[in-house]
Amino acid sequence: RLAPTARLNPHRSLLGTGNYDVNVIMAALHSLGLAALWWDKRRSLERLALDRIVGFILNVPSPLSLGFLALPLRRHHWLAVRQHRGTYYNLDSKLPAPVAIGGAAELRAFLRDFLSRGLCEVFLVVSRAVEEAGDWLSPE
Repeated sequence: RLAPTARLNPHRSLLGTGNYDVNVIMAALHSLGLAALWWDKRRSLERLALDRIVGFILNVPSPLSLGFLALPLRRHHWLAVRQHRGTYYNLDSKLPAPVAIGGAAELRAFLRDFLSRGLCEVFLVVSRAVEEAGDWLSPE
């Protein structure tokens, strides 16, 4: 729906490898009554109102390889983090199965680790009501 008549889709990797831009993710979430909010890295992760956040989407650097040969190139990869029964899970499609991160403190450490590596973006997935009210951020 984002570029139905485009010969080359501007929302997708030129190589067709599936690294869609954030507009595709935002449109998909919007169709589910959700929103993606960009996280400003200058803010403290302690300010996240985790009980108001559905999940997280990270865009992280990923090494490129051809079989066993590692190339000196990096591309970006999307991964999701979601909480289930009090435990946060890394739902990266490159992993063989979801990996438990832990509770709130471990989640913040996980996010801090990715953000400290640079070239990483974090998006908060929230309901549209939370987006409109701004309830995803705790007061300072």
